[in-house]
Amino acid sequence: MKYPVTYQEYQESLSRGEFVGLKCKKCGAILFPPMAVCRDCSGSELSPVSLSGKGRLRTFTVVRVAPEGRIPPYIVAMVELKEGPFVIGNLIGVDANEATMALMGQRVRLGSRPVKGDLYSAGDACALTFSLVE
Repeated sequence: MKYPVTYQEYQESLSRGEFVGLKCKKCGAILFPPMAVCRDCSGSELSPVSLSGKGRLRTFTVVRVAPEGRIPPYIVAMVELKEGPFVIGNLIGVDANEATMALMGQRVRLGSRPVKGDLYSAGDACALTFSLVE
């Protein structure tokens, strides 16, 4: 199977501040991050599409007990992108000890940051981040 956007290409786009998803030719769903088949209809005809990086915070949790190599506390958030997909990443620029339900529904901007690989990962990568939009 040929992937329209490989993991390496996805990581390189994140490092450039670009957000590449896929659009299903069968049902029109937008997928992000890119995957092999459409999550809505299982279609395999997917084409790359550039995403705006804009969205709204839908839920979050504060991580106080972190995996090895990570420093708590930090915020893991789920965001609904303007184009439709829900994605998970770290909310940055907000003190985890000050996070309240007032964050729900706030507009955010997608970003990324490099993270070091660890015992449980495939090596260094770019992780998704979200920043509040004023």
